[in-house]
Amino acid sequence: MMGEVKAIAFDKTGTLTTGKLQVVDIIPRKGKSENEVLQLAAALESCSEHPIGKAITQTAITKNIQWQVATNVIAKTGEGITGIVDSQIITVGKENLIKSEVNNFNSDFLEESNRLQKQGKTVIFVAQSQEIIGLISVADTVRLEASKMINQLKHMKIKSIAMLTGDNQQTAHSVAQNLGINQVYYELLPEDKLTVIKRLQQQNRNVAMVGDGINDAPALSLATVGIAMGNAGSDVALESADIVLMTDRLEKLVEAINLGRRANRIIKQNITFAIGFIFLLLVANFTGNINMPFGVLGHEGSTVLVTLSGLRLLK
Repeated sequence: MMGEVKAIAFDKTGTLTTGKLQVVDIIPRKGKSENEVLQLAAALESCSEHPIGKAITQTAITKNIQWQVATNVIAKTGEGITGIVDSQIITVGKENLIKSEVNNFNSDFLEESNRLQKQGKTVIFVAQSQEIIGLISVADTVRLEASKMINQLKHMKIKSIAMLTGDNQQTAHSVAQNLGINQVYYELLPEDKLTVIKRLQQQNRNVAMVGDGINDAPALSLATVGIAMGNAGSDVALESADIVLMTDRLEKLVEAINLGRRANRIIKQNITFAIGFIFLLLVANFTGNINMPFGVLGHEGSTVLVTLSGLRLLK
C-alpha cells in the first residue's frame, strides 16, 4: 500500500517539528509579574502531558518557581486546561477557550497574540477568576530535513501533501510556508483529523498519515498507511501505526515510498513472468512438445526464478 500512496498528511508538532517546545515570551497584565503568570500556568500544566504543558512546567522549574497543587483539574482536549488554585478558578489555554471562560477579552492581549502568531509562535492565555492576567508564547523548531523531504515528495509526484495541526491559522500558515506546504488544516481536534483523512481518501483513495502523539492515533488507524515517529511517538501512536520511522528520521519516509513502489513493480513482474511461463508450459503440453520430467523441471524452475527475483528487494 505504501507504493500506492497518492496523498500524505503530516501532523505538525513532533513530526514536521522537533516537538521540543520552549517558552519564548511571557506577557503579564499590568500589576502582575511574569513569575506570577508562569506560576499559575505551571500549577495546572504540571498535571498535563501535553508538550506545551511540559515546556511551561520546565521553564518554571528552571526559574526556581514554586507553585501550589491545583485541584479539580480538567483537561479540555485540543483547547486547554482548567483547575482551582488557592480557591480561584484558573484557565490556561487557547483563545477560543479563554473567550468562553472570561467576562471580557482584553483587546491589548489580542493584538499581542496576533503579533506573536505571525512569528510562528503558539500563544497560550492565562486567566484567573475569569480575567486574563497574561499570555505565554511557545515556539518549536522545524526539523532540518523536513523541507528537503517535502521537495522530494513533490518530485515523486505525490498528488497531495497536507499539514494538520491544532494551532491557529497564522501559526500554521507560517510553518507551512517555510516548508513549502500549500494544503493546511488548522485548529483541529483529534476528531477533526479523522474528517480530514476521510476527505483526502475521497479525493486520492490511498492516503498516508504521519504523526507522533495520542491525538494522532485515530487518524493513523484510519489512514491507508499509518506512519509513526519512532522516538518521539507515544505508545498509542506506535501501536496504531503500520510503519515506524526509527530515530525520527523523516527522510526514511521517502525510502519507504520508494521501497513500496519497487516492491509493487517486482510483484507485477513476477506475476507476469509466472503466468506467462505456465501458459507456455500448457501450450507445449497440448502440442505434445514436452514430457513429464521437463514439465516438472520447467514449473519448479520458474518458481525458483520468481523467488530469486523477489530477493532483489534485499539490495
